[in-house]
Amino acid sequence: MNIVVFIKQTFDTEAKIVLDGNGKIDANGVNLIINPYDEFAIEEGIRLKEKFGGEVTVVSMGGPRAQEAIRTALAMGIDKGILVNDPEVDNTDEYGRAQILAKAIAQVPYDVILVGRIAIDDGASQIAVRLAEALSIPSVSSVLKLEVAGTQATATREIDGGTETIEVSFPAVITAQKGLNEPRYPSVAGIMKAKKKPLQTLTLADLGLSAGDLSPKMIINEYSLPTPRQGGRKLAGDAAQAANELAKLLREEAKVL
Repeated sequence: MNIVVFIKQTFDTEAKIVLDGNGKIDANGVNLIINPYDEFAIEEGIRLKEKFGGEVTVVSMGGPRAQEAIRTALAMGIDKGILVNDPEVDNTDEYGRAQILAKAIAQVPYDVILVGRIAIDDGASQIAVRLAEALSIPSVSSVLKLEVAGTQATATREIDGGTETIEVSFPAVITAQKGLNEPRYPSVAGIMKAKKKPLQTLTLADLGLSAGDLSPKMIINEYSLPTPRQGGRKLAGDAAQAANELAKLLREEAKVL
């Protein structure tokens, strides 16, 4: 079985977000990690290889530091990596990035493509389904359990208020939800082996793409941080007085009544 896993390098969940003078997110000095939902995709890809044989390829986009994320995936047990490193990647949107990924795996055989359900930085949750559309293959999102038999898979996915079971034929795109598995940690032996595993770096030109091919459908002009929380206020007096004062504040200051 040939498996492709797409991963994204994101800010650490505990990182402090700072904006530069141009209203953009400043990544200087920020610790970067593999998007946590993508770790479930990595683990599932490795488990499928261990059960059915074959090869797992990890693919990512980003600057030179994205190699760190790929090397971590290789240390976990992925066989080889592909990195699309081009500054124009930052100038497109989810539509453009899906086109890039579709081109990046054009020469890579695949039966199943695994992706995290959502990225914790932008929360867009678009690239996987857009990729499936670009490749003209089915997709199943938010998968909690995946059972594979030949070229067929039975996926249990999370929906509002419960779960849903879907049968799908390969090739297909599967997005991993928390609970699908428990990602393994890279072993010392795995870290050493990862240094020798192949990692191919590509530009848009290598993929036959240019900036003009990736004109964004949506443009983000500026980011802004949420309004800082104000400290709480303690109301004096007995219960009746405090209740009257609270109602007044909710009506006149908070304006929620």
